[in-house]
Amino acid sequence: MTEPAAPSGPIHVVVDLNRCQAYAQCCFFAPGVFKLHGEEALWYDPEPDASQREHVLRAAAVCPVQAIVVQWSEAANRRSAEEPHE
Repeated sequence: MTEPAAPSGPIHVVVDLNRCQAYAQCCFFAPGVFKLHGEEALWYDPEPDASQREHVLRAAAVCPVQAIVVQWSEAANRRSAEEPHE
């Protein structure tokens, strides 16, 4: 069984800054969205451009403490729920 594809459309990024340990893996995978300020403070764009979507998804996947959550708009979620999954 294959996993359904992620919905297309605008994404919203949330980082649990209490969980983040500043490993900076996200900064390597999506440098246009995530930046370390100093040695520990993470700055990020919560509404990245669509061109950054794949980079953000990879960054979230490689986060060692799973501090990054990617959310899609409600419209994208409805469309995804209506599409048949194999």
